[in-house]
Amino acid sequence: MARFARAERDALCDTFTAVGPDAPTLCKGWQTRDLAAHLILRERRPDAALGMFLAPLAGRLDKIQSSFAQRPFAELVETVRQGPPRWSPFALSPVDEAGNLVEFFIHHEDVLRAQEGRPRRELSEDEQKSLYAALPRIAPLALRSVRTGVVADCGDFGRQQLRGPKDDHGNVVIIGAPSEVLLEIYGRGAHADTELDGADHDVAAYRETARGL
Repeated sequence: MARFARAERDALCDTFTAVGPDAPTLCKGWQTRDLAAHLILRERRPDAALGMFLAPLAGRLDKIQSSFAQRPFAELVETVRQGPPRWSPFALSPVDEAGNLVEFFIHHEDVLRAQEGRPRRELSEDEQKSLYAALPRIAPLALRSVRTGVVADCGDFGRQQLRGPKDDHGNVVIIGAPSEVLLEIYGRGAHADTELDGADHDVAAYRETARGL
């Protein structure tokens, strides 16, 4: 079975090296060194990573991540490339594929699409299928604040309901490749090649709601 999480990790590290430590990303306030530090903290400091979900711990997370970001950039990139420590669940190939494919794909695109004039890369059909399969796992958290229904229409890859409508709302259909739909529901819609279809008030409500993790 293809390991796209590993491939995305390596590709992101290659991109880090190519653009350097101070390149912009789509993550607000982060340069590439900050993004690399985030990836290291996520895999190697789960105690600090809790701050991504628990507000009282956010300050500690920021302090530790900032400390990581001050290290030499080549060291940061090599640590990301090495992957998780042996004690981490992410060191198991199935867990890595399920938990890291989307993480590394999204953050790789965060770097690539922040570079002005950079052409879109072409993903393989098999990787697109893997990203399509990941959509229902990611959607409940990424779309937790959305009140409209959300349907992913990925053409030949398939069509699936990612979230049912709430209140008096109907569905908003996101049309695009699986990779682009993922970027859309992760809050990168301004940089995703997608179209939204639905009633005007539903599309407006969807756009006004924060999305992502």
